[in-house]
Amino acid sequence: MTPSPSDAGEAVPDPVVAGAVNLRDIGGLRAGAAVTRHGVLFRSGNLSRLDPSGMRALADLHLRRIIDLRADDEVVREPSRLDGVDAVTQRVPLFLGSVESFFRDDLSLDDMYRGLVDDSSGGVVDVVRGILADQPVLVHCTVGKDRTGVTVALTLAAAGVDAEAVVADYARTEGLLPEYRNRRVVEMLRALHPEAVHLEDLATRSPAPVMRALLDDVTGRYGSAADYLRAHGLADDEVAELRRVLLREL
Repeated sequence: MTPSPSDAGEAVPDPVVAGAVNLRDIGGLRAGAAVTRHGVLFRSGNLSRLDPSGMRALADLHLRRIIDLRADDEVVREPSRLDGVDAVTQRVPLFLGSVESFFRDDLSLDDMYRGLVDDSSGGVVDVVRGILADQPVLVHCTVGKDRTGVTVALTLAAAGVDAEAVVADYARTEGLLPEYRNRRVVEMLRALHPEAVHLEDLATRSPAPVMRALLDDVTGRYGSAADYLRAHGLADDEVAELRRVLLREL
């Protein structure tokens, strides 16, 4: 088990769900004089490879909602295995265009994330509203790195989580992706895109400076992550409720 990072001295082991990649509880992150609650918001990669013990472990989290950020073709190719998990599944496909196109176009992480913020704002707001609707809630995509990383980061920042704690949570992903998975994926993609410069970043990395730059960009253009969500339809009372749901005073 990998302890979750916490500035509040509350390191708690990540849930062990066999077959799930990059699954963790977003609890214990400092937010000024508060901290994110444990057992409320989870994030992960896809749930298509859960074995029976993994499905039982996922059921033991007592999730009430699972928010799947993948596109239709990804869901068809790798359907979630949720036997025994009594949760609402909410589909919010975030990327405009296919995942493959990002490798073909050799986008940088910075460009991909800026595009997600600009082009999928309605989806990000839908995710936040899903988080408000039911807890515990799990947000996931295929790897739990980019779509999940950006959406969870904006959600946490809007709730008032300290910027460096948001960045640290995003950066954890790189250390949680299995090395054998990274080798296999990079080899497969390199065969398809031999000249791509950003391929390994897109497939395997979650550098802290990239998320720090994204949060700075959102703040520079909107005032804050909360103001970004407000600009795209989230109401003031929903922002206040997000803080109530996710945070507790120390």
